[in-house]
Amino acid sequence: MRQFKKAAWFASVTLLGSGIALSAQPASAQTLMDMLFGGPSKRHSAPMQGEFPPPPKPKAAAPIKKISAPTYNAYKPDKLTRVDFTALTETPQKAAFSPADADETFAGSVSALEGFELLAEPAIARALVEYYSANPDFIWISNGALDEKAREAIRVLSDASSHGFLPADYVVEAPNAGQTADRAELIRFEMTLSARVLRYARDARQGRIQPNRISGYYDFPEKPINLAGVLGILANTKEVRAYLESRHPQNPEYEALRVELEALESSAENDITVEPGLLLKPGQSSAELPKLLTLIQRDIDDEMRARHGEVLARLAASEVYEPDLTPVFEDVQKKAGLKPDGIIGARTVAAIAGETKADRLAKVRIAMEQLRWLPSDLGNPRVFINQPAFTASYIEGGEEKLKTRTVVGSVSNQTSFFYDEIKQVDYNPYWGVPQSIIVNEMLPRLRSDPGYLDRAGYEVTDSKGKRIPSSSIDWSQYGGRVPFNVRQAPSEANALGELKILFPNKHAIYMHDTPQKAYFQRDMRALSHGCVRLQDPRGMAAAVLGTSVEHIADKLGKGHSTEKVTRRIPVYVAYFTAWPDMAGKMEYFGDIYGRDDRLKQAIAATEAARSPSS
Repeated sequence: MRQFKKAAWFASVTLLGSGIALSAQPASAQTLMDMLFGGPSKRHSAPMQGEFPPPPKPKAAAPIKKISAPTYNAYKPDKLTRVDFTALTETPQKAAFSPADADETFAGSVSALEGFELLAEPAIARALVEYYSANPDFIWISNGALDEKAREAIRVLSDASSHGFLPADYVVEAPNAGQTADRAELIRFEMTLSARVLRYARDARQGRIQPNRISGYYDFPEKPINLAGVLGILANTKEVRAYLESRHPQNPEYEALRVELEALESSAENDITVEPGLLLKPGQSSAELPKLLTLIQRDIDDEMRARHGEVLARLAASEVYEPDLTPVFEDVQKKAGLKPDGIIGARTVAAIAGETKADRLAKVRIAMEQLRWLPSDLGNPRVFINQPAFTASYIEGGEEKLKTRTVVGSVSNQTSFFYDEIKQVDYNPYWGVPQSIIVNEMLPRLRSDPGYLDRAGYEVTDSKGKRIPSSSIDWSQYGGRVPFNVRQAPSEANALGELKILFPNKHAIYMHDTPQKAYFQRDMRALSHGCVRLQDPRGMAAAVLGTSVEHIADKLGKGHSTEKVTRRIPVYVAYFTAWPDMAGKMEYFGDIYGRDDRLKQAIAATEAARSPSS
C-alpha cells in the first residue's frame, strides 16, 4: 500500500511537471509546491482543477502614424472693416493751419465723418485713425480743392496694372473737376484716398497675399511697414509717384518682369501653333517641322544665328528632319535646360513654341507677386535656386558665376519656398535621417527586420547620444515619433554623396551631392525627398567658400570635416515659373507643384474680399 501511494505521488508529479513544461510561465511564477498543491489559502480559495494562469498577452504593435507633409489651404484674406472715426469726431481738432474760412479746415470738416462708411483692411483702418489723430490736417486738399499731390496719387493708383495689380483694388472717385466740393465730400475723399494709397503701398512692399496662409510649404517673414509713417512721408513730400514706386522691389529681376508684362500686353497672340504632342526623330518628316524652324529663326539670338543661320535659311521649308538640323535642335534643348538628344518631343515643342499669351501673362504677374515676398535687395553674392527650372546659380557682381542642374523634391515630398543664409560646408557628411523618413519608410521594415539598419551602415543613438544596435530595439512599440536618432555614416553609398552645403532651417533642407548621378540627365527632376541635389556640388562649395575646386578636393581627401562660410551669402530656395536670365530675357517653366494655381485662387479671393471698394 505504501509503495502504491509512493508510485501514485511520483506519477502525479511527473504529470504535473509535464504540464509545467508545456506552459510558458512568467519569471515571477509561483514555487513548485504552490503550483502542485494550490499554494497558500490566501492565493486560492478553490482547487486548481488541473489549470494554470494563462501567459500574459504580447503587447500589440503600435499603429504607425505617418508624418504628413504640409497641406494647401483655402486662402482666407483679411476681411474689410469699417473705419471707426469716433476718435476724430469726438476729439476737438487743432489744425496746423487756420484759414479765415473755418469750413475749409480739417477741424471744421471732421464732423462730416460721422456716419461715413469707409471699408479698409484692419491694419489700414487703425493707421488712418492713428495718423489723423496725431496730425489733424489734410494731405490731399489745399484751399478747399484737390491739390497736385492728390492728382498724382490718383494717376499712380490708376496705373496699378503695370505692376500686375488690379486697378479696381485702388480706385478712388475724385470730386468733379471745376465744381465746388463741400467739406463733407472733401474730407471723405481725403480719407478714401489715404486708405487706398496705404493699400497700394502695403501691396507693393509685402504683396497682396500672405503666402504662409496658403501652405506650410511657404515660409516668409512678414516685411514690416509703418502705415501711419507712410502717410507722414506723403504729407511732407511732393514726389508722390517716386515714393510710391519705391515701395516695389528695386532689383533688375523685377524690372525685367515689368518690361515683359508690358511687351506681352502690347503683343499679338502667337499666330504659329505647333502640335503639342509632336514626336519627331532625325530622318522622319512632319508638316509641323517648318513651323518650329520659323519660330527658331524668329527668336534666334546672335550666337545661335552665327552657328546655325545658314542651315536654318537653307532648310526653312523642309518637312524632313535632315541630319544637318540635329545640332540646331540640340542647342535649343540645351539652352532650355532639356536633355540635348535632338529628339523633338512635347518639352522641346513647348520650349520653342512657348505657351499662350494668357498663360505667360499669368506667370509674369504671379512672379511679380512672389518677388515682393523676398528682400528688395537680393544680395551680392547670392545663391538662387529656382525649383521649376531645376537649376541653382551662384551670382556675384551681377554675373552668374556658376549654374548647375538640380534635383528637387517630388510632388509628394515638395521642396519649400523660402530664403535663408548659407553657413557651412560639410565634407564626407553624415546623413541624419529625418523623422518623416524613419517613420514613413524605415519603420515598417524595421518591425520585421530590426537589424537592417546595422547591416546597412546606419548608426542608431538614443537621446543622450549612446549607440544602440538597431537589432536590440523593439520597433513595434513606436508608431508616431521614434525616440532615436538615425544617421548614415560617410561612404560612397551615403545619400548625401561627398558634401553638403548647409543653411540651417526648420524644413531640414540643404544642398548636397548625390550618388544618383543619372537623375541629372532627366528633363523632369522633381525626384528627391525635399532637399536640393546638385550636379556640380564641388563647384558650388568652392563658390560659396570663395576658394577653388582643388581646395574642395583636398578637403574631401582628408575625411569628415566642416568648413564655415565667412561671408554673408543669402540663398533663395525659390519657385518661379517665369524668371529672367542674367541678360533680362524671360524664361518660362512648368508649374511642377501646381502652386501657380493656388496663388491665382488666393489672389481671386483677395480681390473678391476687396470688392466693392468704398
